[in-house]
Amino acid sequence: MSLKGVELQIAIPKTFEAGKMADQVQQQALAQQAHANEALKKEIERKQKIVNTSEGMDEISEDEDAGGEYVTNPYKKKKKKQQDQQEKQAQHPFKGNFVDFSG
Repeated sequence: MSLKGVELQIAIPKTFEAGKMADQVQQQALAQQAHANEALKKEIERKQKIVNTSEGMDEISEDEDAGGEYVTNPYKKKKKKQQDQQEKQAQHPFKGNFVDFSG
């Protein structure tokens, strides 16, 4: 299969164009991977900061009720103290009093 002069005038420039297009596709894929990697790093860093900042929120003040509102009513404070005392006084009738080692 031989190529004539006229065919070579068309074939050679198209070969260069195809090579350039293949190179552009490869560079575009590399750029997309780099962009995705950078976005993943930023997301991981953001998640790490969120975890570190939310650790201080697990402690709830005794002055706050379950709704998150600040307790200002003295009746509510008294009721809360009574509930706390009842919880402390409530003990199971036999759990923790006797351990049976025979057996």
